[in-house]
Amino acid sequence: MTASVSIQGVSQRFGTATALDAVSLEIAAGEFVVLLGPSGCGKTTLLTILGGFAEPVAGRVLIGGRDMAGVGPKDRPTTTVFQDYALFPHMTLAENVGFGLRMRGVAKAARRDKAAEMLALVGLAGREDRRPHELSGGQRQRVALARALAVEPDVLLLDEPLGALDLKLRRAMQDELKAIQRRVGTTFVHVTHDQEEAMAIADRIVVMNGGRIEDVGPARDIYLRPKTLFTAGFMGEINKIPLRGTMSALGDLAVENSGDKVLCIRPEALGTVGALKLGPATVLDAAFFGTYVRAHVAPLAAPEMVLTLHLPQGAAPEVGTVLDLAASAYVLLEA
Repeated sequence: MTASVSIQGVSQRFGTATALDAVSLEIAAGEFVVLLGPSGCGKTTLLTILGGFAEPVAGRVLIGGRDMAGVGPKDRPTTTVFQDYALFPHMTLAENVGFGLRMRGVAKAARRDKAAEMLALVGLAGREDRRPHELSGGQRQRVALARALAVEPDVLLLDEPLGALDLKLRRAMQDELKAIQRRVGTTFVHVTHDQEEAMAIADRIVVMNGGRIEDVGPARDIYLRPKTLFTAGFMGEINKIPLRGTMSALGDLAVENSGDKVLCIRPEALGTVGALKLGPATVLDAAFFGTYVRAHVAPLAAPEMVLTLHLPQGAAPEVGTVLDLAASAYVLLEA
């Protein structure tokens, strides 16, 4: 089961504070969309509205073409997976996974069969009779996912489900989550503040800030071709060089420009090779990061400006070394 989601001009306020400001978004059936942004950006509020736990003050939500106005959580074709798992400690894994089916009047034998199927799907085959306290955090999260999928929702909502896991386990679960979504074909709407997580799992990333959508697109586009300065800065490290026309603190950069903009360069696109020449710069420090060497440099033309660059793994620049900076890629954004 899967369905499209249409969010049309949705707004939400809490007192005088605006949590969502006329948000519109189209999600295709079977798509894996990640709502990404800092705390307070509105992503969880939007997920809450999709799940029917709150009604917007304006706008509407359609799931599978059906208007969800006035439709409560239990009557929506959605299920939500929360960060805290919310498993029943006194129940077996099979009973936990089959709980939603039990509430729908499904017979015990059918519940047991479905629970076994879903537990196998998430890599926990043969553990139907275990209890939550016997599992690791990652395994409990899988049970919560199996329980949500057991009722065959058209849309699965995930509220930072991996946030409580350690880094290594979180990355493993990201791969599993994406693989499961591909197998079941259900529409997934996932909330996170973790940029790497969003890039690892999303078909499209929706970057939110201040109750609005800043940017929407595949991970590659969001990272390499951000539409706003906020997106550029939120999606990773970025070097920002203000321009007035083609002039900067580094001199005339001779880039195509129509007005005052900001030249944005990712650290991995900044080095000693590239079409855009930025001039000499002094190495302030350098540290080995495994797959690259991270360095800070100060351009001779603007020593108060500190730029970050990622050099090849074998580079070993000494402090005080002067490098001829160049950029292999950049993007110009409105100031």
